[in-house]
Amino acid sequence: MSRFEKSTIMLKIAVLGTGTVGDTVGSKLIELGHSVMMGSRTANNEKALAFVSKHKERASAGTFKDAANYGEMIFNCTSGAGSLAALEMAGAENLNRKVIVDIANSLDFSNGMPPSLLYCNTSSLGEEIQKAYPMAMVVKTLNTMWCGVMVNPEMINDGDHNVFMSGNDGDAKNHVKEILKSFGWKESNIIDLGDIKTARGTEMYLPLWLSIYGSEKMGAFNIKVIK
Repeated sequence: MSRFEKSTIMLKIAVLGTGTVGDTVGSKLIELGHSVMMGSRTANNEKALAFVSKHKERASAGTFKDAANYGEMIFNCTSGAGSLAALEMAGAENLNRKVIVDIANSLDFSNGMPPSLLYCNTSSLGEEIQKAYPMAMVVKTLNTMWCGVMVNPEMINDGDHNVFMSGNDGDAKNHVKEILKSFGWKESNIIDLGDIKTARGTEMYLPLWLSIYGSEKMGAFNIKVIK
């Protein structure tokens, strides 16, 4: 039996990051029946406590380490520039043998707008996370869109557009696929690009995404691969 062969209902999930992405993804997971601990640098983060207040008994808050220890699956919703530091605070012992769903993008705003990428061409944030935690199973997905579309694909074109996955472990990707389907993604629109190196492509799409966002003044758009 696969190590992931269990119902996706009532999983304990860690959501690392208290921003809009973490709140949106965490709220959807709770709506679907999961229990979520939101992790941040401190156990009493104001945004994390507001998340708990909003969702009551299925939500909790703690440090990155607390959340990673709690979660059977981990969603990395931190700022890409801070992801490796956040995961280091979470602790390798709490990440090993777990699926890390990496939604973050390694945007570097240090020189102002538009941002550049911290990793590109020869690496990606997804690869750097996998390299740092070889016993974890990193699956890069959902990073090519606004968070509202991540959890509600039907808001665009009746849900007929694509989401991508990259990762080295087939079982982990199948497990993440079930989560994506529960978000409303059609299985035929979930494209498995291959191993974690293919995350380079989806991460390098972000400059184009930002240009489209700037032109259209809205984030409710996505990619559809036409064959």
